[in-house]
Amino acid sequence: MTSRRKVLQTLGLASASAILPFHTIASTMPSQKMIHQVYFWLHNDSDLNEFKTDAAPMLGRCKDVANFILGTPAPTEKREVVDHSFHVSCTLFFDSLEAQAAYQTDPLHLEFIKKYSHMWKAVKVYDISI
Repeated sequence: MTSRRKVLQTLGLASASAILPFHTIASTMPSQKMIHQVYFWLHNDSDLNEFKTDAAPMLGRCKDVANFILGTPAPTEKREVVDHSFHVSCTLFFDSLEAQAAYQTDPLHLEFIKKYSHMWKAVKVYDISI
């Protein structure tokens, strides 16, 4: 009887301690952070350098962007699940969903679209909550 009671107490404590961190994390999180990943397929390979050096960095200068990373496809092994077809990717970090929404109407973001949209044939966006 004592060992059964001890097992039940241990399981109860383990369950409570497993749930506690999630509640604590959720209550201290001020707002939902997110990552905004944008992939560009350009019309012409000859535009790649200008797009990487002049165009895409504009996005990182928008005031609500917490962090910005520009990249190109890595020379990794060709596999069915890996997409190397894009030309440029931009990864933008935001401290909140509101910051990402403000970014959409930021004058630099709108200027980027107006000035450089003729260079791309396709854009794909993945928004990720973190």
